[in-house]
Amino acid sequence: MEYKVNNDTTLLSFLLEQTSKKRNELKNLLKFERIYVDGHIQTHYAYPLKKGQIVSIGKKKAELPFPIVYEDQEIIVIDKPCGLLSEATDKESQKTAYMIIKTYLSKKKEKIFLVHRLDQYTSGLLMFVKSQKLYDLLTHHWNQYVKTRGYVAIVEGHMKKTHGTIDNYLCESKTQNIYITNKRHGKRAITHYRVIASSSQYSLLEIYLDTGRKNQIRVHLSSLHHPIVGDDKYGASCNPIKRLGLHAHELMFIHPLTQREMRFVSPTPQVFESLFKKRK
Repeated sequence: MEYKVNNDTTLLSFLLEQTSKKRNELKNLLKFERIYVDGHIQTHYAYPLKKGQIVSIGKKKAELPFPIVYEDQEIIVIDKPCGLLSEATDKESQKTAYMIIKTYLSKKKEKIFLVHRLDQYTSGLLMFVKSQKLYDLLTHHWNQYVKTRGYVAIVEGHMKKTHGTIDNYLCESKTQNIYITNKRHGKRAITHYRVIASSSQYSLLEIYLDTGRKNQIRVHLSSLHHPIVGDDKYGASCNPIKRLGLHAHELMFIHPLTQREMRFVSPTPQVFESLFKKRK
């Protein structure tokens, strides 16, 4: 449920006016981070609101096997766990983020469309929309609306170059492997990276994409001879965290209806950071 602010006020006062919930119930919602202002979690009951802002009440985390980071009448952003498919494959059609959200929304008789994907073993922020119109708009004008897609990754080896850009062309083989090719046969892929922590064995990177090709980050980092840990498909030789070392931690976009900038951040998994704490 979401509410538009028509006059300057404070958060708790606004919620008391707009909902039938009691003061203590609203304070608990604030405490447990279920109140959002323009898509951002807000916990302060006296937070000042300005005319035109959007206040929404999130869902209980216990309702689903993953958190709903944000939901309004048109969009849902979730924090997908490692191991869960984004959508159906030939081998699995039910245990997917898409089907879980579809079932959740069926109670409200709402539809759902997946506008981008994460690999099965990549965790992090994933966005859905609730109408064919918005799906068509975002898929045809993705770069116009989606401003930032940020990731964190652990790669094998100590990267001597602290930052850089990988710009080349990718193509998919008949066996569904992605490889670097030339302009004639592939699609352009651009990845920016920055080292934010390192040890003698591993490096932790912050990554931002200009393009969103299938397996782009995995192939690009492997091409530098620093494959993502746990990624045996693209050359990894070890798996110290018992999962693929890739997490979609930031998503920023312009809401296609309200035109407001929406920014969401998913914390870096503790297992990523603990690997470097042990090796300081």
